[in-house]
Amino acid sequence: MSNTTRPPNLVFIATDEQRFDTLACYGNGQIEMPALNALAADSCVIEEAYCTQPVCTPARGSYLTGLYPHAHGAWTNNLPLNAGAGCLPEMLSDEAGYTTAYFGKWHLGDEIFAQHGFEAWRSVESTWINYNKHFSAGRDRSATSTYHQFLRSQGFKPDTDQGTNFSRELTTHLPERCGKPAYLADEAIAFIRAQQQRPFVLYTSFLEPHMPFSGPRDNQYDPQEVPLPTNFDAIPGESDPLQVRLAYLRYKYQGFERYDLSTEMGWRQLIAAYWGLCSLIDTHIGRILQTLEACGLMDETIIVFTSDHGDMMGSHRLIGKSVMYQESVRVPLLVRMPGQRTQRHVTGPFSQIDLTPTLLDLMGQPIPEGLHGVSRREVLESGGRIDEDVFLAWHCHPASADGDFPDYAREAAGSRKRAAAATSDPVRTIITPDGWRFTHSPAGDHALHHLPTDPGERQNLAQKPEMRDLIAELRARIRAWQNRVDDPMTI
Repeated sequence: MSNTTRPPNLVFIATDEQRFDTLACYGNGQIEMPALNALAADSCVIEEAYCTQPVCTPARGSYLTGLYPHAHGAWTNNLPLNAGAGCLPEMLSDEAGYTTAYFGKWHLGDEIFAQHGFEAWRSVESTWINYNKHFSAGRDRSATSTYHQFLRSQGFKPDTDQGTNFSRELTTHLPERCGKPAYLADEAIAFIRAQQQRPFVLYTSFLEPHMPFSGPRDNQYDPQEVPLPTNFDAIPGESDPLQVRLAYLRYKYQGFERYDLSTEMGWRQLIAAYWGLCSLIDTHIGRILQTLEACGLMDETIIVFTSDHGDMMGSHRLIGKSVMYQESVRVPLLVRMPGQRTQRHVTGPFSQIDLTPTLLDLMGQPIPEGLHGVSRREVLESGGRIDEDVFLAWHCHPASADGDFPDYAREAAGSRKRAAAATSDPVRTIITPDGWRFTHSPAGDHALHHLPTDPGERQNLAQKPEMRDLIAELRARIRAWQNRVDDPMTI
């Protein structure tokens, strides 16, 4: 019998590096995603959701804290959150009585240790011990992840760090029942079943479909039948930022993992493997959702599905994230309210910076002062449109001009110094409700695209004289946002 007086549970499911257009509700009916497609049918579909920075650590920090990366402190990969940056469980009142859990990839410091208000903790990677800044003083550097311990119990032997850790590459070749998605689903299911009688918060964070781009579903899709992105041939040219031109050349000449990306077939093989990873996680997300149903908790639970950022996956012949193209910065975002039975849509730009205050509001919890995000509860409950700008940032350790830049990179850039500057250019981006995407570059490598008329971002309009007034206005709006959130980067 359900207890309708208790506060709602929260099940927050995140993937890593999943493009927004991998689900049917975003226009892709070719990838087998039955669990998430079914969830979307009963959820609020946020049609245009954005991360705050297109790389793992900063983006995760933002959707957990409601702060932009410069404020939560984890502004590039392998940095911990600031001590004062609280995550959602730390914002819950004691009276609410929540049990809290975080299972999966964390990437925000002290990887394998419970922290930031999460009581139950399941970790999937031990190799973060190689990053000195990723472990606080006093932590046991010989400790291993719970997934590591599971693999040892199954008879598997570590393959890295003198035989003390399991590499990502090894775990992608394990039988599916022993892979990270199955392990996380098993642990999430056990937690849900154990917590039926009291309210709970459960974050489950899958690594997939993040690279390595291989797994037990490598043969699920025929590369010959996988379509290339519509902007596959929108190869970065002289009018585009040097950063993306260098990335294109890297994949053209060096390939990626086992894929020869100088050929269309190499790209098709890569995309087919990526699709297999998407279907893999869908299966195990489905098991979690089925458990909520079997336990009679669907009417008592807020369910969120999203990803930390996207993946270019062939668009502009690029892979990964770290650029401001739509395929990199847009994410899938579904929010199902307790008992929801119909699909609603939210249009207009929606930033993940708003997730924490929105969820607190939906859970009947006070929203702390000082968060950069705001609650979007009203538009989620009724559907509708958001007519506000969203903002994205890029922070990176400055690249050394003495770095090892291949001949093709030095030739394209003109010098090692310029190549280094382009690689770490700390850009700021605005995306407007009427569809302009402007990226301001301190190095002068600006980008301006009009998404309604150029959805593939093929034509950079930043150098057009007739766009000067618009660019000035958009730059002023970025500066106003920076002032509002105390962003220290001067543009």
